[in-house]
Amino acid sequence: MSCKKDEKETILETPMEQEFTVDYATGFTIKEFPEYTLLEVSGAFPGTENVYRYALVKEGASLQKSSDSNPESLTSLLASNKIDAIIKVPLQSVVVTSTTHIPSLEMLGVDQTLTGFPNLDYISSEQTRKRIDAGQIKELGQNEAINTEVAIDLNPDAVIGFGVDGQNNSLNSLEKAGIPVLYNGDWVEKSPLGKAEWIKFFGALYGKSKEADSIFKSIETGYLTTKQLTQNVTKRPTVLSGAMYKDVWYLPHGESWPAQLIEDAGGDYLWKDTQGTGSIGLSIESVLDKGQNADFWIAPGQFGSYSRLAEANPVYAQFDAFKNKKTYTFTTKKGATGGMLYYELAPNRPDLVLKDLVYYLHPELLPDYQPYFYTPFED
Repeated sequence: MSCKKDEKETILETPMEQEFTVDYATGFTIKEFPEYTLLEVSGAFPGTENVYRYALVKEGASLQKSSDSNPESLTSLLASNKIDAIIKVPLQSVVVTSTTHIPSLEMLGVDQTLTGFPNLDYISSEQTRKRIDAGQIKELGQNEAINTEVAIDLNPDAVIGFGVDGQNNSLNSLEKAGIPVLYNGDWVEKSPLGKAEWIKFFGALYGKSKEADSIFKSIETGYLTTKQLTQNVTKRPTVLSGAMYKDVWYLPHGESWPAQLIEDAGGDYLWKDTQGTGSIGLSIESVLDKGQNADFWIAPGQFGSYSRLAEANPVYAQFDAFKNKKTYTFTTKKGATGGMLYYELAPNRPDLVLKDLVYYLHPELLPDYQPYFYTPFED
């Protein structure tokens, strides 16, 4: 408790505006003022021009000291209707809606404040699953249709939401009930380190900006150090990704974060020149034409073995990466109720993902490393 008190007092004594550095993420900024913190989210959804402004008011802060003449003072922003929510911090209870939010809470040591989540089975973390099993985290249904009655009964200090367009009736209902809703756009970020930097978003909500900055710096250092290992590789192996869903082969666009990870790991992703950050849908014939001789096959959909691949479609067996047993998956690492560890933790720990890829693409660079997410196919 004394540690938290000291942190809050340090922040309250800040004599002037302080802007916390956000180096990679493009979707949010944090500005620290004597009486409040301004958290701005500009990248909540793909293509949005909306900027959401959240005033994080510290315990014991005197808002009367806020100057009307300062256009960024809380008084001025409230008067001009430029604040979307006022949140008392540090949060004592919270509802989050994406598994990618869980690691930030755990790394900051505030996961005990999590009281509700939509579809608990998706959570893979052993640490958080213990609290679920103990009945300390309530089931809230589905993200698109949160059980608002249960959420309102929980009365959290804030709900951290995400969505594709901001049209979420459940979140709107919670706002009308007086519960602050904040949008988190970590999933919109293009770069691996940009996604991971959203831990600073949570740091601001808990008065732990220094801790969040320190944690991120460690991840950043690990990532850049590993990336440096591959800068002078003489051969960049070619890489295929994705698999068929129904009649369409989905694989990452060239500007996506999986594509950047392959590039930084010293691989030559065969679709690196395609524009876009999501997935691209192709015919199996076009993928075979371009990727049949690829050296490696990374993340072949939900498949985990060569036998399952061959059963699903015999064309898969024509790829060299299949024949040469150079196919790797993250689907084997699951939580107790089937939640995929990669989907939950990988966006927060790109340093580990990068090491996994380097280990397989260039094993001589990390000979003693034990992969964290990716494993070879089972047979």
